[in-house]
Amino acid sequence: MSKAEQIVKDLVRHTYGTWRRQELWKSPLLIKDAEGVYIYDDGGKRYIDFSSQLMCSNLGHKNKAIIEAIVKQAERLPYVAPGFTSEASVAAVEALRSVLPEGLQKFFFSTSGTEANEAALKIVRQYKAPSYKILSRYRSYHGATPGSLTLTGDPRRILAERARCTIDGVRFAPDAYCYRCPFNLTYPGCGIQCARYVDYMIKEEGNVAGIIVEPIVGTNGRIVPSPEYFPMLREICDENDVLLIADEVMSGWFRTGKAFAIEHWNVTPDILTTAKGCTAAYTPAGVTVTTREIADFFEQEPFDHGHTYAYHPLVLSAIPAAVGEYKRLMKTGLPQRVSRHLKQRLHELGDRHQSIGDVRGMGHFWALELVRDRKTKEPFNVKMDKFSRKTMMTSKVARDAFDQGVYILSWYDTLIVAPPLIITQDEVDEAIDIIDKSLLIADREAVSTDIPVSKTSEFVSI
Repeated sequence: MSKAEQIVKDLVRHTYGTWRRQELWKSPLLIKDAEGVYIYDDGGKRYIDFSSQLMCSNLGHKNKAIIEAIVKQAERLPYVAPGFTSEASVAAVEALRSVLPEGLQKFFFSTSGTEANEAALKIVRQYKAPSYKILSRYRSYHGATPGSLTLTGDPRRILAERARCTIDGVRFAPDAYCYRCPFNLTYPGCGIQCARYVDYMIKEEGNVAGIIVEPIVGTNGRIVPSPEYFPMLREICDENDVLLIADEVMSGWFRTGKAFAIEHWNVTPDILTTAKGCTAAYTPAGVTVTTREIADFFEQEPFDHGHTYAYHPLVLSAIPAAVGEYKRLMKTGLPQRVSRHLKQRLHELGDRHQSIGDVRGMGHFWALELVRDRKTKEPFNVKMDKFSRKTMMTSKVARDAFDQGVYILSWYDTLIVAPPLIITQDEVDEAIDIIDKSLLIADREAVSTDIPVSKTSEFVSI
């Protein structure tokens, strides 16, 4: 047995693999290095990181500016309790204010998107008491702890409910999912019923304190709503005195072309949460930021939240460096040029492969939804297949692509195309050419039809 094999054997014996049956946590690949848009296994094989790991390594691997900032902070002040403050906290606030939508002013810093959303949940319920209900959507992921997981609509929430690890007071609204409209309507004649129904829910439910949305849905489909959706939702929230929470954990940090996806609709939420890309994943940061109106409420009321690693200086040290690198990179025009090329190449895949039902997304944030039949939109797999013993078609395609040198994440119905913003056109072409071949696996089980691929990102483009 090689040294690498022994390391993996010991690891799986003593650690839990996340979000899976442990019988599938037997041979995780040992990654020894990463640089730029590539990761390397223990044998030196190179893989294009076409999903930015978990849609978080937005600036690629081994960014010198961020590494240097972390090292300097470690040498100066690696930790101080959150009851104190540090220069790292001040610098992080200043950097974030330079890119956040105007009107968001007061921060709480944690160590993950999950924790950022838990803080938002507490803030909303305390601020809006006695109202306490939160609306979310079925196509959503908001975190792994009881509150944030209850807000999640995907299969992980269902498993948590079975284990009685959820909270009360969460209701699910319709998704702004044009490819599979929950009302079986067609844009634009639909009247944006997915938004209008939220108004109906708020009035009928009563006691609604807030609604949490991913501006562009992350894990569960990279779903881009119509241009009218968020302006209508903002108006509905204002008319009903309900807070709007934008979960930008995955869609933020220039992944869609703007610093935060909600900016595409010229809408400012009452609370914004983010994580992942705020440090480019070099340190584990979570950010919850509110309007001044909400902040003023807590001047006379206790802010009943906190933990040991809140405002961790080593964590926060990466934020100003990352913000600086994003600004520098966006000024080069590289992400803008490559995003147009990526869109073109993905649409070409859709035109060539019968197994692709819909191509949608923005910037460096795309979904290829795989279907057995384009005409009926019959999927290869459904939500509850994810944690069954069935092998997902998307997993088969992703596995084959990985064997050929492309790391691309899959969910039960989509392939997640979310490369680092530093990727070049040539690197995109290399990855797409491999995925092109891997999609033949799905094509062999797809129904041949003359129905063209859906490109919902085109008719709802901002």
